[in-house]
Amino acid sequence: MRRIERAFVTLNGAVLVLGLAAMSVILGWNVAGRYLTGNSLTWADEVARYAMIWLTFLGSGLALREGAHAAITNAQDALPSRGQRVLRAVILLVLFGFFAFMVWVGIDYMNRMAIQKSAALQVPMKWIYAAMPAGFALMILHLALIAPQYLRAGLQHSDEAPLG
Repeated sequence: MRRIERAFVTLNGAVLVLGLAAMSVILGWNVAGRYLTGNSLTWADEVARYAMIWLTFLGSGLALREGAHAAITNAQDALPSRGQRVLRAVILLVLFGFFAFMVWVGIDYMNRMAIQKSAALQVPMKWIYAAMPAGFALMILHLALIAPQYLRAGLQHSDEAPLG
């Protein structure tokens, strides 16, 4: 199971790196073209915008797993260790519920946007808005994988090497 989790985290990170690299190349090419030839790619800004949306949602699960989202731990720290575990269990339930709700809302919103197309690429906006349910589904999976550790000891953000 640990090997599958590592592969999942590595794949998620690789997708982010490739997406960011592609976005950087497209924007760099567009800027260079604008200043060197006076021409720019009409679709580059749109691709960059939509790539950033997708990268944000796809990366949120990795940020969650590393404890990089904002957290207020004062109440938890003030509780005895049993109380801390109970509070963390409640937090996990709330997060799972919220993430599942956002997957449902995201799918609904995505389907409502199926008719609309993007300006430059003429891509159905459904595929842009699909980032939301995909990202929240990944957050559910990441949360499920770190839940036992989180229940035992919490999750502290660290500037050191990632947990995986």
